[in-house]
Amino acid sequence: MKLFRHGAPGNERPGLLDAQGVRRDLSGVIGDLAPHTLGPDAQARLARLDPARLPEVDPAERLGPCVGQIGNVIAIGLNYADHAAEAGLPIPKQPIVFSKHTAAVSGPHDDVWLPPGAHKLDWEVELAVVIGQPAWHVPPEAALQHVAGYCLANDVSERAHQIEMEGQWIKGKSYPTHCPLGPWLVTADEIPDPQAVDLWLDVNGVARQRGNTRTMIFGVAQIVSYLSRFMRLLPGDVILTGTPPGVGMGQRPPVYLQAGDVVTLGSPVLGEQRQRIVAAPVPA
Repeated sequence: MKLFRHGAPGNERPGLLDAQGVRRDLSGVIGDLAPHTLGPDAQARLARLDPARLPEVDPAERLGPCVGQIGNVIAIGLNYADHAAEAGLPIPKQPIVFSKHTAAVSGPHDDVWLPPGAHKLDWEVELAVVIGQPAWHVPPEAALQHVAGYCLANDVSERAHQIEMEGQWIKGKSYPTHCPLGPWLVTADEIPDPQAVDLWLDVNGVARQRGNTRTMIFGVAQIVSYLSRFMRLLPGDVILTGTPPGVGMGQRPPVYLQAGDVVTLGSPVLGEQRQRIVAAPVPA
């Protein structure tokens, strides 16, 4: 299934994309696509529905982040060997783990804010993993059983805040709108091999990133298992699994986003996103 959330920010409602590509509303079936509706029993219930009996959703209506009530956004850095090379960094021996503040989460087509004074705003197309069942000390061979599904993510990053200031990467990763998710939450049964997902990203129509998850250093099962050794992953947690080469920081010379730029990204199985870069509103 391809599931989504639609409506105004903070008031999104659940939906389902039918086989003909028609958006259907699930509000009469579940309250939201959130931790309590991501498990196998809830998914089985949705799979038994006749989509033709569900109300249609106006295709012009805003799409929100495809998961609500997210508890944690955990990310893996330098997880593609060629991306590590373009960053001039050694291949990690263990996953590099950091986090993004959940307030960074936004819809797949929402504007992305350029922070005041920011001059190194960068893009990163990624496969995101959504946890559906608690995972605690799970072996790699059982890890994918804890995954509800997958979605597209843009790990927007302000590199000066991330790298040039003391402290953790989270400072350069957590500005509002800097974690677009969606458009669809693609249930795990539709992606039996998460290491065979094509990813792409363009800026102003210029191809910047082209990659496939098969070149990850640490695969999805390894990542879920590894994280579960240090934290109890919970339904609704989102894991960003790293980005292929082609980020702005890796261009020669580096290229960063400016107000007015348009970023498009996608995957044949995960759908597409489009964001316009705008100056962030500053509180009076």
